[in-house]
Amino acid sequence: MENLRQVDAEAFRVGTRSRRRDPFGLMQNRYGCRTVGAGTMSADIQTIGLRLRVFIPFACGYFLSYLYRVVNSVIAPNLVVEIGVDPSELGLLTSAYFITFAAAQLPLGVLLDRFGPRRIEAFLLLFAGLGAWVFAEAETLSGLVAGRALIGFGVSACLMAAFKAYVIWYPREQLPSIYGYQMAAGGLGALAATAPVEAALAITDWRGVFMALAVLTLVMAVLVYVVVPERAAAGRELRFGEQVRGVRRVFSSLVFWRIAPWAALSQATFLSIQGLWAGPWLRDVAGYDRNQAAGILMLMAAAMVAGFILMGNAAERLSRYGIRPLAVAATGMLVFMGALLLIILQIDLAAMVLWGLFGFFGTSGILPYAVLSQSFPPQLSGRVNTALNLLVFVTAFLAQWGIGSVIELWPAAEGTGYAPAGYRAAFGAMLAAQGLTFLWYVVGRRYPQRWWQQNKPDGPLQ
Repeated sequence: MENLRQVDAEAFRVGTRSRRRDPFGLMQNRYGCRTVGAGTMSADIQTIGLRLRVFIPFACGYFLSYLYRVVNSVIAPNLVVEIGVDPSELGLLTSAYFITFAAAQLPLGVLLDRFGPRRIEAFLLLFAGLGAWVFAEAETLSGLVAGRALIGFGVSACLMAAFKAYVIWYPREQLPSIYGYQMAAGGLGALAATAPVEAALAITDWRGVFMALAVLTLVMAVLVYVVVPERAAAGRELRFGEQVRGVRRVFSSLVFWRIAPWAALSQATFLSIQGLWAGPWLRDVAGYDRNQAAGILMLMAAAMVAGFILMGNAAERLSRYGIRPLAVAATGMLVFMGALLLIILQIDLAAMVLWGLFGFFGTSGILPYAVLSQSFPPQLSGRVNTALNLLVFVTAFLAQWGIGSVIELWPAAEGTGYAPAGYRAAFGAMLAAQGLTFLWYVVGRRYPQRWWQQNKPDGPLQ
């Protein structure tokens, strides 16, 4: 028995060292260590192939999802000129993506846990392709809203399906880092939606861009369905009513409600500003032309890619030294709030620095997904993540539309864009809302331990 314990201890030590060289967990055996024997090499190669078959298609799908989310920030001037929308209508048009995205989340959680991520994402991407085609052909505001809504519905599984697949295929302790790599793929989509889209507009118009996106989305649907492997997960045998009770269990958890409000406001603020209002701010408040604004948006997206990778890896590495991922997330979300405050106050720093900080630390709000996934049983992972996503995207819908409505309260001078005071008031309201949810997060730590234990789900709070 003592010898077995020594073997396990050595395997764990070697496995910890191996994970540092192997962030995707592609070359590890059941002890978490790298296998090198001749008899195991073929199994390792198979593991690499299987995990890449999981990661690459879902990463490509999320690339498209984020490109769709951000592209209106670049084409907004074209829509204003050609369709004649005001700030409130522009906010409604762009945020239609968020409301259908949010509406799909709760049934999506049940469907992912029941039927698996591969089939659900491939099916829904067909609607995204249809939505891009409708958007490209639309001549009125209502047509654009309908197309945007279909896109939101169609890409609603791109992140949650990936997270569900990673829970099935990847080691539990590597979820924060693999989530970060998944989000980085979305960041590359945001990069593609900035300066590259601006360059594409010199070749074709915004309708041509969306028609190309429609074709690319259909290709991605086929890629996910054909390439991703299938594996049965715990919970598929449950009846529909039992799975719905799982949703109720998530929403009745004090653990969930302590973390979710702040995470939702942080992500909603980031998504609504980055996805639409950052571009107009740079034009109307900072005074940049379209090419300069597109360059800064591209820098912000690059900072976001770096943030997703580094924040996820930092959370995983710091957890080995007793620093919880939740503490890393809270620190990052506080810095994000500070960056937004500096932008509102127009502190005399280069716009590239401020918006780079905004993009980098805006990614912190994704870490609570991994925290909550590890705080509930694995069979609830789809419903936990989609419950948080529901809050995020309902809030993002209200924020993106609401920011436009607030901006519209200040009259714009002829030929100079919207009034800077309107932007400051709208962004300030989002910052204040985050402050309130941060206070709730702090207060949640002070509840009596007995009440906390009674409401805690199975599994540790990381």
